[in-house]
Parts: sequence; structure tokens; C-alpha cells
Amino acid sequence: MNAPGAYPPPLLLASTSPYRARLLQRLRLTFDTCAPAVDEEAEPATEPGDRARRLASLKARAVARQHPEHWVIGSDQVASCVGRILSKPGSAEQQKAQLQWLSGKTAEFHTAVALVYPDGGRRRERQRLVRTRVRFRPLDSDAINRYVDAEPAADCCGGFKCEGLGITLFKAVQSPDPTALEGLPLIATATLLRQAGLLLP
Repeated sequence: MNAPGAYPPPLLLASTSPYRARLLQRLRLTFDTCAPAVDEEAEPATEPGDRARRLASLKARAVARQHPEHWVIGSDQVASCVGRILSKPGSAEQQKAQLQWLSGKTAEFHTAVALVYPDGGRRRERQRLVRTRVRFRPLDSDAINRYVDAEPAADCCGGFKCEGLGITLFKAVQSPDPTALEGLPLIATATLLRQAGLLLP
């Protein structure tokens, strides 16, 4: 473990997601972002939690290879419902179709975070996985159309933004880490950083 000190190490977020960057800013750390260049589609389909862990690790390791002196945070989220993996809709029509399918169901969001950092000439890695259960209320076509018109979220897993109007689609949310559903579990991230020896503000 690195000895805690007053000067934080150079930190990179292995992501170009503006959502994850905004979340990490809440820890008041100085960091830059870097695209991980990981082909997520090339990864074989496995259990959602394992897939999220693997992709978070691959992203952090890919950036750490380019910047071996940095601490690197990678994160990934895989959602599933009734045995089906949910992807980012990609369009308003697909967003509506996905929300219609989720109506009245319970989905699980598996959000993983990995920290790769140098320690005494070696590279170490720590990981955490957070599971969030989301119960959707029954949604008719009119409610879905109103939501999609008001808050396009075709680039979000599940087709909603829980930090915005998407919260109105839910009946209940269960999670030990409130920001996990948004894409980066901050309790888990802060825990990993402290375990590695970083003093948070």
C-alpha cells in the first residue's frame, strides 16, 4: 500500500462518459479522462456481474498501460432483466421500446469499478461490484412518449436518466451505493482509493 500523503497522485478516469466524469468530480479530486479503447462488443456474453467486473478491469488496465505512473479508475455497468441483457437504446424509438418492455418489471444493474495503480514498482488492482435493483411501475405508451420527449436518454443503459425525470418511471430502487445506477458507485470508488492509500478531501 502506498503511504498516505498530502499530494494526490496523478489520476485518470478511463472513460469519455460525461456522466461518470461529473460523478467523480463530487469527490473533489483532480483528474483527467482518457478513452480506454476497449472493444466491449468483442467480450463474450457471461453473467452480468462478471461481465461488468471484467470490462471495468479491462478499461482501467488499458489506460494504465499507456500511463503507468497514473492511478486509473475504470467502470462499467451491465443491466439485465428476466435473463435479457439491456443495451443502450441508441435511438428514441428503441428507447421507447425498451421502456415498454421494462414496464412493471424488475431490472438489475451491475456496476463495477476497478482501480489500477503503481505501488513500489508493481501495478496493483482493486475492484468492487455494486448491484442495484430497479422496480419499474406500469408504464403506458402515453407516459413513455411523454418521458422520451422530455428527456432523451438513448445513450443510457435502460433508456432513462435516474438523476433526472427517469426517477418518475420507478416504483422502487434498492442499492447500497446511491450513485451506482448513474454509472459510477462513489462509495465503492472512495473505498478503493482509501484502501490504496489516498487521502480524500
